[in-house]
Amino acid sequence: MTRAPLLLLSGLALAAIVGAAGAQEATLPEVKARKEQMQAQRMAVAVLGDMASGKTAFDAAAAAKAKADLAALGAQIPARFEAEVTEAASKSKPEIWMMWDDFVTKAEALTAAAEALDAGSLDGVKAGMPAIGGACQACHQAYRM
Repeated sequence: MTRAPLLLLSGLALAAIVGAAGAQEATLPEVKARKEQMQAQRMAVAVLGDMASGKTAFDAAAAAKAKADLAALGAQIPARFEAEVTEAASKSKPEIWMMWDDFVTKAEALTAAAEALDAGSLDGVKAGMPAIGGACQACHQAYRM
């Protein structure tokens, strides 16, 4: 398989993982904050993914902003989940708090992938997207219903 189809498949898988985040209304403030954060992360990933897939033209400034946003948001994930609060809208599995160290490691992997992405070129964005998609997918497979 060539790199372009792999990027497309990665983008489609990522969209399926994070696209349904707003499906149910949250009532608890902690859950609302988590859902807002995940939505902001999805938007940053979409900017980068759209460039990588050719859906939008490469824009170095927009890529740099999305990269910085994603890295900052990734670093905030553990703080958003410190309170063991959940409701149906959160789609958070209880395993988050039972396997906290692994959860934090997975959040750190997203931050590291975002920081490692070369936002200065289209090739750099394309090369960095599989690690970002993989980090999102790894966490969601383990800790999201």
